[in-house]
Amino acid sequence: MILKTADRIRELREKNNLTQTQLARTLYVSRSCVNSWEMANSVPPTQKIAELCQILHTTSDYLLGIDSEETILIEAYAPEEKEILYRLLSYFDGRRPKSDAS
Repeated sequence: MILKTADRIRELREKNNLTQTQLARTLYVSRSCVNSWEMANSVPPTQKIAELCQILHTTSDYLLGIDSEETILIEAYAPEEKEILYRLLSYFDGRRPKSDAS
């Protein structure tokens, strides 16, 4: 589970276009602390896991490797921003190739 958590922290940090330094500053920890999490040398404390989930827009289950389905949390966004996100998702869903099962 520690390896999954390390990989997911790195994966989500990169997807959110954050450097280790930027993430560390947001969490009020050192860059070497974030690096240690991503190298699976240590795990974030419980409070930092909650903060990581908010910053990286995910759930703790996904971050910790309990759930394999990636989730994006949008509760913090205004209704207008959510509408834009839903429109983007619809746009990308329309571009996906249809499954061969049909």
